[in-house]
Amino acid sequence: MIERIEIPRRILEWAITRGGYDIDDFLVSNQKVSEWMDGTNQPTIKQLEAFSNRVHLPFGYLFLENPAVEQFPIPFFRGGANDGHFDINTYETILTLQYRQNWLVDYLSDNLFDECSYVGSVNYRTPLERIVDQVRSLLDFPLTWAYSQRTQEDAVNHVTERLEEIGVTVVFNGIVGNNTHRKINVEECRGFSLVDTIAPFIFVNAADSKTAQLFTLIHEFAHLLLGYSSGFGGDLDSQQNVNERLCDRVAAEFLVPKEEFLKQWNNDIDRIAKRFKVSPIVIARRARDLDLITRQEFNNFYEEYVSHLHEINRLRGGNYYFNTKKRLGY
Repeated sequence: MIERIEIPRRILEWAITRGGYDIDDFLVSNQKVSEWMDGTNQPTIKQLEAFSNRVHLPFGYLFLENPAVEQFPIPFFRGGANDGHFDINTYETILTLQYRQNWLVDYLSDNLFDECSYVGSVNYRTPLERIVDQVRSLLDFPLTWAYSQRTQEDAVNHVTERLEEIGVTVVFNGIVGNNTHRKINVEECRGFSLVDTIAPFIFVNAADSKTAQLFTLIHEFAHLLLGYSSGFGGDLDSQQNVNERLCDRVAAEFLVPKEEFLKQWNNDIDRIAKRFKVSPIVIARRARDLDLITRQEFNNFYEEYVSHLHEINRLRGGNYYFNTKKRLGY
C-alpha cells in the first residue's frame, strides 16, 4: 500500500505563493494539488518531492506546522511597489551570492589580500560632490569619459572592468543560476550590493536595459562607499529611503555631471542621453532638478517613457558561454 501524507492547506497555499505563482492559476494546471487542498486526496512522498521542486521549496518545509517566516537578508526597496513583497528568485540569488562572497572572503583573507579601504568611507551626511569626486577618483574617470564610449554596452563594460580592477566582484545575470525558466524580473530586482571590506559584491540584472545597468552599477557602488548592503527594483524614479535617494543622486551626477550637462542641454533629451550613454529618463530627471523643464513636462515625458519600459527591458538571447561567465562574475 502506498503511503500518503496529509499536508495542511495553509502550507500548500504558502508554498505556491512563495514560489511566485497565483494559486488559482496553479491549481488549474495541477489538479492533484487541488485535490490535496480540498481533502479529497492526499499526496505520496514522490508527489510531494515533485511539488516542492515545482515551487522551489526545500522539501522539509512542507512538514512545518506553520509557514516559515522568511525575510530578505539585506534591505530591499522597490520604487512604487510593496517593499515587504517576497520574491523567491531574488531571494535565492542573494543567498547564492552571499555564499559565494563568504567563500571568496575566506580565500582572499588566507592569501593576505588587502582590504578595500573605500568600503564604508562615506555616510549620508557626506556632501554629494565629495562622494561623486571619490567615485571618479577611484574609477579614474574624467568628466567626459562617456563621450569616448562607442555604445551603451561599451560604457557598461568599461565601468565593470574598472570596478573589478579595484576589488569589486560584479555579477550579471537575468535568471536564477543557470535556470532559464526562472527569470529575475526587473520589477523585482534591478540590482543589489553586498558590502564587505575584503570582497565587495555588486549584482546587476542582465535582463535590464544597458542604460539601466550602467545606472545600477554606479548606484550600487555608492552603496559600497556607504557601507550599506541594499537592493532595489521596479521604478527607477520612486525611491523613498534616504540612502537610496543619495545613491540615485550620486549615480546621476557621476553619469551626467552638471557642468557637462549644461553645456549639452538643448531640449533634445534622446540625443543627450545617447551622448552620456544613459537612459532618457535620467536626462529628463536631471533637466527637472536643474529647472530646465517644468514638473508637468517631466511628468508627461516620464509617463510616456514608463509605458515603453517593459519593451525596453525585454530579455534578449545571447551567447550561452559568455553569459555564464558574466553570471559568475568573471
